[in-house]
Amino acid sequence: MDISGMGSMYTDYLAEAADTSIQDTAAKKINGASGTDEELMEVCKEFESYFLEQVFKEMNKTVDLTGSEDSSNKALLDYYEDTMIKDLAAQSTEQESLGLAQTLYEQMKRNYD
Repeated sequence: MDISGMGSMYTDYLAEAADTSIQDTAAKKINGASGTDEELMEVCKEFESYFLEQVFKEMNKTVDLTGSEDSSNKALLDYYEDTMIKDLAAQSTEQESLGLAQTLYEQMKRNYD
């Protein structure tokens, strides 16, 4: 499995993140500035949640649950689908089902401490 693009994906995530405190914490850790381990773990969890959200969205594109593209409620359905996917990704991250956040945390601690 090629994970060479993970660094650029992480950088893209930081660029798109709306919460500047996440960006600041990650930048501090990456640049060697002080920050707590809890802040680093939170950033790793945010990235895992974002990553899972993207995976779930791509998986969702492969199935047609509505049966028709002409549904008058399509916009409403799309909104709730996005919300559901975001919540599912956050729950999966909190339950450590994938373990990507922990792995990323350990790698960053090893390389940047």
